[in-house]
Amino acid sequence: MRLIVGICGASGVNYAIDLLNALKEAKVETFLVVSDWAEKLVVEETSCTVASIKKLASHVFSNHDMTAPIASSSFLVDGMIVIPASIKTISEIARADCSTLISRAADNMLKTGKRLVVCVRETPLSPPTLRNMYDLSVYGVIVFPLSPAFYYKPKTIKDLESFITGKIMDLFGIKNEKFRRWGK
Repeated sequence: MRLIVGICGASGVNYAIDLLNALKEAKVETFLVVSDWAEKLVVEETSCTVASIKKLASHVFSNHDMTAPIASSSFLVDGMIVIPASIKTISEIARADCSTLISRAADNMLKTGKRLVVCVRETPLSPPTLRNMYDLSVYGVIVFPLSPAFYYKPKTIKDLESFITGKIMDLFGIKNEKFRRWGK
């Protein structure tokens, strides 16, 4: 399996790090794009370096590199995850504004009918943002709020991150034991 992972400048970079670790462990080939604002949030929110996060991916591209293979709809991948997705990027994707590599690659997913999961971590949500997320869902995008469950009684922040990672992996049919499922 080959997946594009876009990390945007919304709070919640730890979700992306947990996902990249899990995808690497599952031997999924990843194509990573980290926005400029996401790089700043890595420093603010984590004890990781941007370089260490990039090492988790199979391939890494600048968000400004429109010559990257993932900028073309002829480059074959199985899907894309934007985690966390900033409201700016959600708007770009909803309006086919392909001014960054993340929004361009997402538009390619829409053009080719590939799975696109956009993980929003913003609250509260304005009416224009709700409209953009509604439009994305109509276009076939899975709008995935970064809202972990509590039925399994998580004990750490890592447990909350693992729940999200497991649910995203489920959407791509990647077997995982990242969280205790309902009824078990």
